[in-house]
Amino acid sequence: MELIDGKATAAAIKQEIAAEVRQMLAAGKRAPHLAAILVGHDGGSETYVAAKVKACEECGFTSTLLRFESDITQEQLLAEVERLNQDPEVDGFIVQLPLPKHIDSQRVIEAIDYRKDVDGFHPVNVGRLSIGLPCFVSATPMGIMDLLERYHIETKGKHCVVLGRSNIVGKPVASLMMQKAYPGNATVTVCHSASENLKQICASADILIAAIGQPEFVTADMVKEGATVIDVGTTRVPDATKKSGFKLKGDVKFDEVAPKCAFITPVPGGVGPMTICSLMKNTLKAGKGVNW
Repeated sequence: MELIDGKATAAAIKQEIAAEVRQMLAAGKRAPHLAAILVGHDGGSETYVAAKVKACEECGFTSTLLRFESDITQEQLLAEVERLNQDPEVDGFIVQLPLPKHIDSQRVIEAIDYRKDVDGFHPVNVGRLSIGLPCFVSATPMGIMDLLERYHIETKGKHCVVLGRSNIVGKPVASLMMQKAYPGNATVTVCHSASENLKQICASADILIAAIGQPEFVTADMVKEGATVIDVGTTRVPDATKKSGFKLKGDVKFDEVAPKCAFITPVPGGVGPMTICSLMKNTLKAGKGVNW
Protein backbone atom coordinates (compact mmCIF):
# COMPACT_ATOMS: atom_id res chain seq x y z
CA MET A 1 0.00 0.00 0.00
CA GLU A 2 1.30 3.43 -0.97
CA LEU A 3 -0.02 6.56 0.72
CA ILE A 4 -0.81 9.39 -1.72
CA ASP A 5 0.65 12.50 -0.09
CA GLY A 6 -1.47 15.43 -1.21
CA LYS A 7 0.32 17.87 1.07
CA ALA A 8 3.76 17.16 -0.45
CA THR A 9 2.35 17.10 -3.98
CA ALA A 10 0.58 20.44 -3.50
CA ALA A 11 3.77 21.98 -2.10
CA ALA A 12 5.73 20.82 -5.16
CA ILE A 13 3.12 22.23 -7.56
CA LYS A 14 3.09 25.59 -5.75
CA GLN A 15 6.87 25.75 -6.12
CA GLU A 16 6.47 25.11 -9.86
CA ILE A 17 3.85 27.88 -10.07
CA ALA A 18 6.10 30.29 -8.15
CA ALA A 19 8.92 29.60 -10.62
CA GLU A 20 6.59 30.44 -13.54
CA VAL A 21 5.53 33.66 -11.82
CA ARG A 22 9.18 34.67 -11.41
CA GLN A 23 9.64 34.11 -15.15
CA MET A 24 6.59 36.30 -15.86
CA LEU A 25 8.00 39.09 -13.69
CA ALA A 26 11.42 38.78 -15.32
CA ALA A 27 9.72 39.19 -18.71
CA GLY A 28 8.14 42.45 -17.53
CA LYS A 29 4.68 41.02 -16.91
CA ARG A 30 2.73 41.44 -13.69
CA ALA A 31 1.96 38.66 -11.24
CA PRO A 32 -1.45 36.92 -11.52
CA HIS A 33 -4.11 38.56 -9.34
CA LEU A 34 -6.73 36.52 -7.47
CA ALA A 35 -9.60 38.22 -5.66
CA ALA A 36 -11.98 36.55 -3.20
CA ILE A 37 -15.37 37.69 -1.93
CA LEU A 38 -16.24 36.51 1.58
CA VAL A 39 -19.74 37.13 2.90
CA GLY A 40 -20.43 36.76 6.63
CA HIS A 41 -18.35 34.95 9.24
CA ASP A 42 -18.78 31.23 8.59
CA GLY A 43 -15.90 29.44 10.37
CA GLY A 44 -15.15 27.01 7.57
CA SER A 45 -15.23 29.74 4.94
CA GLU A 46 -12.90 31.94 7.02
CA THR A 47 -10.40 29.06 7.24
CA TYR A 48 -10.59 28.26 3.53
CA VAL A 49 -10.16 31.88 2.44
CA ALA A 50 -7.21 32.38 4.81
CA ALA A 51 -5.56 29.30 3.28
CA LYS A 52 -6.17 30.67 -0.22
CA VAL A 53 -4.56 34.01 0.70
CA LYS A 54 -1.55 32.17 2.12
CA ALA A 55 -1.26 30.04 -1.03
CA CYS A 56 -1.27 33.21 -3.14
CA GLU A 57 1.70 34.49 -1.13
CA GLU A 58 3.56 31.19 -1.65
CA CYS A 59 2.95 31.35 -5.40
CA GLY A 60 3.91 35.01 -5.72
CA PHE A 61 0.40 36.12 -6.71
CA THR A 62 -1.32 39.37 -5.86
CA SER A 63 -4.41 38.69 -3.75
CA THR A 64 -7.36 40.80 -2.69
CA LEU A 65 -9.92 39.82 -0.05
CA LEU A 66 -13.27 41.62 -0.13
CA ARG A 67 -15.29 41.09 3.04
CA PHE A 68 -18.99 41.83 3.43
CA GLU A 69 -21.45 41.32 6.27
CA SER A 70 -24.11 38.65 5.90
CA ASP A 71 -26.84 41.28 5.47
CA ILE A 72 -25.48 42.36 2.07
CA THR A 73 -28.28 42.29 -0.50
CA GLN A 74 -28.15 40.11 -3.58
CA GLU A 75 -28.13 43.24 -5.76
CA GLN A 76 -25.14 44.67 -3.87
CA LEU A 77 -23.24 41.39 -4.19
CA LEU A 78 -24.00 41.14 -7.90
CA ALA A 79 -22.70 44.70 -8.31
CA GLU A 80 -19.41 43.67 -6.65
CA VAL A 81 -19.17 40.66 -8.98
CA GLU A 82 -19.67 42.91 -12.01
CA ARG A 83 -17.03 45.34 -10.72
CA LEU A 84 -14.50 42.49 -10.57
CA ASN A 85 -15.61 41.29 -14.01
CA GLN A 86 -14.70 44.71 -15.39
CA ASP A 87 -11.44 45.20 -13.44
CA PRO A 88 -8.54 44.59 -15.87
CA GLU A 89 -6.13 44.13 -12.95
CA VAL A 90 -8.04 41.11 -11.57
CA ASP A 91 -7.33 37.91 -13.51
CA GLY A 92 -9.63 35.60 -11.59
CA PHE A 93 -11.91 35.68 -8.58
CA ILE A 94 -14.04 33.48 -6.41
CA VAL A 95 -17.16 34.01 -4.35
CA GLN A 96 -16.73 31.81 -1.30
CA LEU A 97 -19.64 29.43 -0.71
CA PRO A 98 -21.95 28.95 1.12
CA LEU A 99 -23.69 32.30 0.83
CA PRO A 100 -26.47 33.52 3.18
CA LYS A 101 -29.86 31.97 2.48
CA HIS A 102 -31.39 35.16 1.06
CA ILE A 103 -28.87 35.11 -1.81
CA ASP A 104 -29.32 32.86 -4.86
CA SER A 105 -25.88 31.22 -5.14
CA GLN A 106 -26.48 29.96 -8.67
CA ARG A 107 -27.38 33.43 -9.89
CA VAL A 108 -24.16 34.78 -8.39
CA ILE A 109 -22.09 32.01 -10.02
CA GLU A 110 -23.68 32.71 -13.40
CA ALA A 111 -22.94 36.44 -13.03
CA ILE A 112 -19.17 35.76 -12.90
CA ASP A 113 -17.34 36.23 -16.21
CA TYR A 114 -16.48 32.63 -17.15
CA ARG A 115 -13.03 33.82 -18.23
CA LYS A 116 -12.38 34.84 -14.61
CA ASP A 117 -14.23 31.90 -13.04
CA VAL A 118 -11.19 30.19 -11.49
CA ASP A 119 -13.49 28.05 -9.31
CA GLY A 120 -14.77 26.42 -12.51
CA PHE A 121 -18.44 26.58 -11.46
CA HIS A 122 -19.87 28.73 -14.28
CA PRO A 123 -22.12 26.77 -16.68
CA VAL A 124 -19.86 27.72 -19.60
CA ASN A 125 -16.84 26.11 -17.91
CA VAL A 126 -18.90 23.10 -16.80
CA GLY A 127 -20.21 22.66 -20.35
CA ARG A 128 -16.78 23.01 -21.94
CA LEU A 129 -15.41 20.45 -19.48
CA SER A 130 -18.13 17.95 -20.39
CA ILE A 131 -17.13 17.96 -24.07
CA GLY A 132 -13.39 18.15 -23.50
CA LEU A 133 -12.74 21.78 -24.44
CA PRO A 134 -10.22 24.05 -22.64
CA CYS A 135 -11.77 25.53 -19.52
CA PHE A 136 -11.28 26.23 -15.86
CA VAL A 137 -11.75 22.85 -14.16
CA SER A 138 -13.23 22.94 -10.66
CA ALA A 139 -10.49 22.64 -8.08
CA THR A 140 -11.16 19.35 -6.30
CA PRO A 141 -11.58 17.25 -9.47
CA MET A 142 -8.46 18.86 -10.93
CA GLY A 143 -6.55 18.02 -7.76
CA ILE A 144 -7.65 14.39 -7.97
CA MET A 145 -6.45 14.15 -11.57
CA ASP A 146 -3.09 15.67 -10.62
CA LEU A 147 -2.63 13.08 -7.86
CA LEU A 148 -3.42 10.20 -10.23
CA GLU A 149 -0.95 11.59 -12.77
CA ARG A 150 1.89 12.33 -10.37
CA TYR A 151 1.64 8.90 -8.78
CA HIS A 152 1.59 7.31 -12.27
CA ILE A 153 -1.64 5.45 -11.55
CA GLU A 154 -2.94 3.65 -14.65
CA THR A 155 -6.44 4.79 -15.62
CA LYS A 156 -6.87 3.72 -19.26
CA GLY A 157 -9.55 1.05 -19.52
CA LYS A 158 -9.87 0.79 -15.74
CA HIS A 159 -13.21 0.71 -13.96
CA CYS A 160 -13.62 3.94 -11.99
CA VAL A 161 -16.50 4.19 -9.53
CA VAL A 162 -17.45 7.67 -8.32
CA LEU A 163 -19.48 7.76 -5.11
CA GLY A 164 -21.50 10.98 -5.21
CA ARG A 165 -23.03 13.13 -7.94
CA SER A 166 -22.45 16.69 -6.71
CA ASN A 167 -21.83 19.50 -9.17
CA ILE A 168 -18.61 20.36 -7.35
CA VAL A 169 -16.93 16.92 -7.30
CA GLY A 170 -18.91 13.88 -8.46
CA LYS A 171 -20.13 15.00 -11.89
CA PRO A 172 -16.96 16.82 -13.03
CA VAL A 173 -14.54 14.12 -11.86
CA ALA A 174 -16.65 11.46 -13.61
CA SER A 175 -16.51 13.54 -16.80
CA LEU A 176 -12.72 13.95 -16.53
CA MET A 177 -12.19 10.23 -15.96
CA MET A 178 -14.17 9.44 -19.13
CA GLN A 179 -12.25 11.72 -21.46
CA LYS A 180 -9.63 10.51 -23.94
CA ALA A 181 -6.65 11.70 -21.94
CA TYR A 182 -4.35 10.69 -19.14
CA PRO A 183 -5.53 10.55 -16.45
CA GLY A 184 -8.83 9.39 -17.87
CA ASN A 185 -9.96 6.99 -20.59
CA ALA A 186 -11.62 4.94 -17.87
CA THR A 187 -14.95 3.13 -17.75
CA VAL A 188 -16.91 5.22 -15.26
CA THR A 189 -19.83 4.34 -13.00
CA VAL A 190 -21.44 7.04 -10.86
CA CYS A 191 -23.23 5.86 -7.72
CA HIS A 192 -25.44 7.83 -5.36
CA SER A 193 -28.12 7.48 -2.68
CA ALA A 194 -30.55 5.74 -5.05
CA SER A 195 -28.03 3.23 -6.45
CA GLU A 196 -28.78 -0.45 -5.97
CA ASN A 197 -26.10 -3.10 -5.34
CA LEU A 198 -23.77 -0.36 -4.11
CA LYS A 199 -21.31 -2.66 -2.35
CA GLN A 200 -20.94 -4.92 -5.36
CA ILE A 201 -20.39 -2.00 -7.73
CA CYS A 202 -17.78 -0.41 -5.46
CA ALA A 203 -16.03 -3.75 -5.00
CA SER A 204 -15.59 -3.99 -8.78
CA ALA A 205 -13.72 -0.67 -8.99
CA ASP A 206 -10.06 -0.40 -9.92
CA ILE A 207 -10.29 3.25 -8.87
CA LEU A 208 -12.82 4.32 -6.23
CA ILE A 209 -13.43 8.04 -5.72
CA ALA A 210 -15.49 8.60 -2.56
CA ALA A 211 -17.24 11.98 -2.46
CA ILE A 212 -20.47 11.15 -0.69
CA GLY A 213 -20.06 13.25 2.48
CA GLN A 214 -20.71 10.44 4.96
CA PRO A 215 -17.84 9.70 7.35
CA GLU A 216 -16.37 6.18 7.10
CA PHE A 217 -19.08 5.10 4.64
CA VAL A 218 -16.68 2.99 2.58
CA THR A 219 -15.70 -0.20 4.41
CA ALA A 220 -13.27 -2.99 3.53
CA ASP A 221 -15.94 -5.20 1.98
CA MET A 222 -16.61 -2.44 -0.60
CA VAL A 223 -13.02 -2.36 -1.89
CA LYS A 224 -11.24 -4.93 -4.01
CA GLU A 225 -7.63 -5.96 -3.50
CA GLY A 226 -5.18 -3.67 -5.27
CA ALA A 227 -7.63 -0.82 -5.84
CA THR A 228 -6.77 2.87 -5.76
CA VAL A 229 -9.00 4.76 -3.32
CA ILE A 230 -9.37 8.55 -3.44
CA ASP A 231 -11.15 9.91 -0.35
CA VAL A 232 -12.69 13.33 -0.92
CA GLY A 233 -14.69 13.41 2.31
CA THR A 234 -13.96 15.92 5.07
CA THR A 235 -16.54 15.74 7.84
CA ARG A 236 -15.94 17.29 11.26
CA VAL A 237 -16.71 14.81 14.04
CA PRO A 238 -16.48 15.60 17.76
CA ASP A 239 -13.20 14.63 19.47
CA ALA A 240 -12.58 15.74 23.04
CA THR A 241 -8.86 14.92 22.73
CA LYS A 242 -8.36 17.63 20.11
CA LYS A 243 -7.83 21.28 20.98
CA SER A 244 -10.39 22.25 18.34
CA GLY A 245 -12.92 19.80 19.80
CA PHE A 246 -13.23 17.91 16.52
CA LYS A 247 -11.28 15.88 14.00
CA LEU A 248 -11.68 15.41 10.26
CA LYS A 249 -13.03 12.10 9.00
CA GLY A 250 -13.05 10.97 5.40
CA ASP A 251 -15.69 8.97 3.57
CA VAL A 252 -13.44 5.89 3.84
CA LYS A 253 -12.83 3.77 6.95
CA PHE A 254 -9.11 4.20 6.45
CA ASP A 255 -7.64 1.69 8.92
CA GLU A 256 -9.54 -1.28 7.52
CA VAL A 257 -9.54 -0.23 3.84
CA ALA A 258 -5.89 0.85 3.48
CA PRO A 259 -4.33 -2.65 3.71
CA LYS A 260 -6.32 -3.74 0.63
CA CYS A 261 -5.23 -0.79 -1.52
CA ALA A 262 -2.41 -0.24 -3.96
CA PHE A 263 -2.83 3.52 -3.38
CA ILE A 264 -4.97 5.51 -0.95
CA THR A 265 -5.33 9.15 0.09
CA PRO A 266 -5.45 10.00 3.81
CA VAL A 267 -7.77 12.51 5.48
CA PRO A 268 -6.47 15.04 6.23
CA GLY A 269 -3.46 15.49 3.94
CA GLY A 270 -4.78 13.87 0.77
CA VAL A 271 -7.19 15.60 -1.60
CA GLY A 272 -7.70 18.65 0.64
CA PRO A 273 -4.35 20.41 0.02
CA MET A 274 -4.73 19.78 -3.71
CA THR A 275 -7.96 21.77 -3.90
CA ILE A 276 -6.35 25.11 -3.05
CA CYS A 277 -3.32 24.21 -5.15
CA SER A 278 -5.64 23.67 -8.15
CA LEU A 279 -7.18 27.10 -7.61
CA MET A 280 -3.66 28.50 -7.89
CA LYS A 281 -3.16 26.61 -11.18
CA ASN A 282 -6.34 28.14 -12.57
CA THR A 283 -5.27 31.60 -11.44
CA LEU A 284 -1.91 31.18 -13.16
CA LYS A 285 -3.76 30.18 -16.35
CA ALA A 286 -5.99 33.26 -16.02
CA GLY A 287 -2.95 35.47 -15.45
CA LYS A 288 -1.40 34.23 -18.68
CA GLY A 289 -4.57 35.20 -20.53
CA VAL A 290 -7.61 33.12 -21.46
CA ASN A 291 -8.08 32.93 -25.23
CA TRP A 292 -10.94 30.47 -25.47
